[in-house]
Amino acid sequence: MNHIKVLFIIAIAGLMACAPKVAKETTTGDFRSMPPPAGEARPVKIGKSHEFTLANGLKVIVVENHKLPQISYQLTIDRDVMLEKEKSGLSSMAGSLLATGTTKKSKAEIDEAVDFIGANLSTNARGGFATSLTKHTDKILGLFSEIILQPSFPQEEFDKIKTQTLSGLQTSKDDPNAISGNVSNALIYGLNHPYGEITNESTVSNISLDDCKAYYNTYFKPGDAYLVIVGDISPDAAKAKAEKYFGKWAAGNTPKYTYDFPKGVDKTSVAFVDKAGAVQSVVNITYALDLKPGAADVIPSRVMNNILGSGFAGRLFQNLREDKAYTYGAYSSLNSDELVGSFSANASVRNEVTDSAVTQFLFELNRLKNEPVTKKEIDLSKSYIAGGFARSLESPQTVASFALNINMYDLPADYYETYLQRLDAVTIEDISRVANKYITPDKARIVVVGNKDEVMAKLIPFDKEDGNIQLYDIYANPRKDESGTPVDITAKELISKYIMAIGGNDKLAAVKSVDQTYSLEMMGMELTSRAVQSEGMFYMNMTAPGMNIMTQKYDGVKGKVEQMGAAPMEIEGDDLSSMKEQSMLFPERQYNSEGYTAEVTGMEDVDGVACYKLSVTKPSGTKSTEYYDKTTHLKVKEIQVSEASGEVATTSFEYDEYKAVDGILIPHVVTMSGPMPTPIVMKATSIKINGEIDPALFKM
Repeated sequence: MNHIKVLFIIAIAGLMACAPKVAKETTTGDFRSMPPPAGEARPVKIGKSHEFTLANGLKVIVVENHKLPQISYQLTIDRDVMLEKEKSGLSSMAGSLLATGTTKKSKAEIDEAVDFIGANLSTNARGGFATSLTKHTDKILGLFSEIILQPSFPQEEFDKIKTQTLSGLQTSKDDPNAISGNVSNALIYGLNHPYGEITNESTVSNISLDDCKAYYNTYFKPGDAYLVIVGDISPDAAKAKAEKYFGKWAAGNTPKYTYDFPKGVDKTSVAFVDKAGAVQSVVNITYALDLKPGAADVIPSRVMNNILGSGFAGRLFQNLREDKAYTYGAYSSLNSDELVGSFSANASVRNEVTDSAVTQFLFELNRLKNEPVTKKEIDLSKSYIAGGFARSLESPQTVASFALNINMYDLPADYYETYLQRLDAVTIEDISRVANKYITPDKARIVVVGNKDEVMAKLIPFDKEDGNIQLYDIYANPRKDESGTPVDITAKELISKYIMAIGGNDKLAAVKSVDQTYSLEMMGMELTSRAVQSEGMFYMNMTAPGMNIMTQKYDGVKGKVEQMGAAPMEIEGDDLSSMKEQSMLFPERQYNSEGYTAEVTGMEDVDGVACYKLSVTKPSGTKSTEYYDKTTHLKVKEIQVSEASGEVATTSFEYDEYKAVDGILIPHVVTMSGPMPTPIVMKATSIKINGEIDPALFKM
């Protein structure tokens, strides 16, 4: 499959947008450098909300604001979190499906009606949101209530959402931050806890249309729902509208669930997810904690975390970026939650400093526990939080969200009115107290997603549990570390077995041409790519409906590339050498030739399959790591690392669905990751061996 790589890597290279520079604000005048001392915090006057409950149990919160002629409606189902198990992803899909059709209107009719009045309308797993100009109140509420109370769950829309969901999962499979989040949550909460579940292709494939209907029928109940109305409407008018459009919603309540508090680790443990070829590691130091919304420790903990790592001024940022230059940014979060709170300290760092970065993370966490923060730090943190709180009060939506939180989390009625007073009362001693209570690096999980070969061994000293680092796949399933398995094969023997596995040397030597066509989707477009190799020449072409995107040619001596909208460009130097390599049929047959170096460097677990790892350097200087199934000897994965203008790029190819074509096994599905945010899945639609080839294809 090497022959398709140059085309795709060039074709999907995009332009990097540069962010505009912002001029620094300058201050003049000595008085600005000496701000007056802050006065004592006073109670905040929060805008008034009006609340009432309909006969069916729907609780309505109204915030009147006539500054603009518009009204918003937010419906929230206050249901307990649920385990979706083998159908993880169900609630999200069901929520999205609500807005795609009712018993009276199709999705197209709904979209047209919303657009016609310039409104917005959306749904989710816990309700929905709608907003419009005041004069369109009845129209938007009619649509909103119809969607919530009379969804039709059209099969064709379900199929679209399922396809979109699976496509999105392809992206997350290669995103180290998404992998880190999934694995971290699975480890700290457990795969059998709602917060630890991981949605994957298998769980989404298990979801049916009937499952979505059952979810709606079980959880969309007014007895546990809130309708928040904000804007240009009086409380009396809002009550009349709520009665008219939601009063007929059949009464009912959602199921209640309880879960055991997650069990943590007694000593710091290290978990590693291998992302072969990665030049950076995503580090996450995390654990669960018990901190409920509205608890007395919430505000001091927020001040503490702000000092530690919530922004540019945080200690983590100043240490790991400004002082050590390990990363672009290092941050922390400490979250309260009705069920289980959490702490996380994270950054993406270069491979060579991953262990040093972990050292600095732990240093800052322990320093926060063992040394009092400074008055300057606590004053700055409180000022920052108070400023954000004050700015939020400018929006009537804030008043509504405060009222909703008070109801949902059973907070004191004056919780937000006295917020700044309680913030102002936080002391240095309070910070030390909550730091010692909630900052526990000695019982944390250190989750690292990165290049195992370059990073993992350096992290062993941080594992205080048993001195062994557990490997996981991207779905938090334990993996066997094959790196210590003795290698019982040479590179020459491995290549020979691979050649024999796909058809044998005699079969391959008889191949004079290969003509392959693939279908793929990229950036929302359905594309077709054709790759032709013949007698040391090759032709590659990528098209979209009605347009030619790129053509590459190599006639055995010269190379040329033609891109859409650009003049043809002749290929020279290393790029020409690489083109020559791409023209080779079954290039693995050349690995034992002069100019190539190939070495079996160990064993690796690839998606649960024990594989030999082969390191290859080609005459052009291109380096790759290739993985061959230990049992079948078929190539299952390849990672290419290239460097240009000081930038290191990693491209991964996964080979699946080997099928025989004229007695030769060829992978019919190739997944490429790296150059684009979303992995590209290429599916063979036609593969011809020794077919008729038009020589004009290779002419310059």
